[in-house]
Amino acid sequence: MVHPLEHLIVRHTRRLPSPTGPAGDGSVAARQFDAALMSVGFKLSAELLEHLSRLSEGTVVDTAVRTLGTVREIVGDHVRHNVYFVGFPANVPDTFDFWMRCVAEALADDSARESTLKQLSTGVVDLLTLPSYGNYRHTYAEMLAAHDELIAAAGDRVTVLHLGGPVDDEVAALYLALAGSSTPLGDETLADLAVLAGACADGPQPESIPVRENRAVVNRARLEAGAEPLLDTVTDVLRLACALSDGDVTLQEPTRFKALSRPARRALLAGLDAVVAASPAKLADVHGHREAFKRLGERLHPHEYPRWPHAAEVFAVARGEQRVPSFDSRVEELLGRGDLTGAVELLRSAPGKLFRALDRLLREAGTEDEREAVVAAAQQVAPQVSGRVVLSAREHFHNRAGAEERRVFVNRLGRAWVTSDDRGPVPGPVRERLVAALDAEVVRRLPEAGQVLVDPAMLDVALPLSGRATSAGLGVLPRGSRSAVEGELLRFFVYWKQTARTTDYDLSALVLDASYETVLWLSYTALRDVEGEHSGDITDAPDGASEFINLRLGAVRGTYIVPQVNIYSGEGFEEVEESFFGFMLRDAEQRGRPFEPRTVRMKSELRGPGRVALPLAFVRDGDGRWHARWLHLYLKGHPSANRVEGNRVSVATLLRGIVEREHLTVGYLTGLLAERAEAVTSWDGQKVPDGPVTFIGLERPEGLHRDSRVVTPGNLRDLIPE
Repeated sequence: MVHPLEHLIVRHTRRLPSPTGPAGDGSVAARQFDAALMSVGFKLSAELLEHLSRLSEGTVVDTAVRTLGTVREIVGDHVRHNVYFVGFPANVPDTFDFWMRCVAEALADDSARESTLKQLSTGVVDLLTLPSYGNYRHTYAEMLAAHDELIAAAGDRVTVLHLGGPVDDEVAALYLALAGSSTPLGDETLADLAVLAGACADGPQPESIPVRENRAVVNRARLEAGAEPLLDTVTDVLRLACALSDGDVTLQEPTRFKALSRPARRALLAGLDAVVAASPAKLADVHGHREAFKRLGERLHPHEYPRWPHAAEVFAVARGEQRVPSFDSRVEELLGRGDLTGAVELLRSAPGKLFRALDRLLREAGTEDEREAVVAAAQQVAPQVSGRVVLSAREHFHNRAGAEERRVFVNRLGRAWVTSDDRGPVPGPVRERLVAALDAEVVRRLPEAGQVLVDPAMLDVALPLSGRATSAGLGVLPRGSRSAVEGELLRFFVYWKQTARTTDYDLSALVLDASYETVLWLSYTALRDVEGEHSGDITDAPDGASEFINLRLGAVRGTYIVPQVNIYSGEGFEEVEESFFGFMLRDAEQRGRPFEPRTVRMKSELRGPGRVALPLAFVRDGDGRWHARWLHLYLKGHPSANRVEGNRVSVATLLRGIVEREHLTVGYLTGLLAERAEAVTSWDGQKVPDGPVTFIGLERPEGLHRDSRVVTPGNLRDLIPE
């Protein structure tokens, strides 16, 4: 029987749960399966190939069909990628000539001639009114016939699928890993956790669930399975209510609470009552989400349950009928009176808040004694602060060494914006002492890891200190990461499929010089240049649509290449049925279709706020070599008609802020780990140790001991100490 969650294991771990079935000679089918996988850039490990070969042919075929469907979706090959210009990247016309051809065809069309002549008389023609503009003029099959077969190259991507354990064990292990994550999960992964939590509600549970959003998802599953939810703050209860209403457990967006069942209402009210009875001071947390608590109270009817009086107090505070000074207001009152020492003493009782206020406290400290008190308090409470917050503070103060004119902010939704930086400096000696103390705290938390092997390609990968620092997909790395780009042809792609109304996404690429000034761009308004070609504008996607940009890296005249996806009209990234972005790398002589899955290096979902997406940028270093710098940013943009020409300045400013910021990387952490383990950071992959090791790399190597601890981009969060 096929397990319904098998695809989640393949997607998250690149392991195929150990297939079961009648014994037999499945060797031929297994080799055919391997060949089919290689056509989309995957292959079976030697261990998995051997395992499949001992099963019946029918079992292998069934396994192959399921797995091929999953990996095709991972790489973006589950849809048909057509192009407007059938021969792309060959025979892409000059932009003006193409537009004039569309006008001429409209004048030859009886149904469009009159409106086109009227527009021409005004001097302005709307391209979207021209019949031959924006819609495919050929079938997918005709496009395929116009292209040669892909020429295989040594640099084509190969992702290995490894043999996993029994499927139930794999599901339980993935659930425990996601639920117990020390960093927030992205939306896609959080949704997967919800599915896994429901399936694993009666099984083993993580020792702790440090991230509150994860706890809310698990609590919903526990409640529905008849178990007690894990609640120790009033906000935990609010998040659980959001989960029960299929709302936003991160509390970033308002939730429209559903009519809850009586058992659910009783559980929420009992949870609130128990939290407040144990610690009345936690009523102060209500202030941060007063409106949400008021709306929740309308659904829970606390007056009907007099046995839980403390729950009623929560809603009285939310309505302003009961006064409880918030913790933040008490801190502000002390700072307003100039009593910084008193504010620091109060903040000692809330270590996380103290760490988030460190920069302000150090700036407001007027004497050396006050600055010393701030640093001493931080050192004292550091063991009580989550590892993610400690590392975030370490990264922050490392980047406070110099004065900046502008600050780049990225919220938990990936929305980015820039403001002027009017902060005063943090004194150098104090900053350095604090950084050293934070490093010491990180070292203290690192485990005794024995032998550690590190793929050098991982050293510049940024630590995922936020779930929104990355997105689901293939080959995706956290925001701020650097990865080498090896190839002569760089090709971006975007795919979208609208849900209910006409939707026009525009793929563009902005090229900037070393001073972040515009050199050129490729888009539907600039179809070709010396550097490359655009595949043509598609303006409607009821059956899905794709756009591509092809670049010859050796011909690029700038230092930075910034691909972006602009929403010209229609549905947003979170409204369409599906949308994703990616890039391919090819050798100069490789032909093939516009989309070839074996050449895909990265594919990520587009699911964020705003009307402009900036997935990553490409940077040329002083030696002329290119590398990717991961952004995962969304700009608010305009409600419609977003174009690359209109956001050049904001994109350049954001890019400067990300590129010039130094992020904490795997290299930083493995450097500290060397104090507690035998770390090899230049492992060449040639000789795999016989015994178990800790391996940190882009992919798990073949032949690694089964008891080894393996960290790849898919579970990079496991490196963050609790």
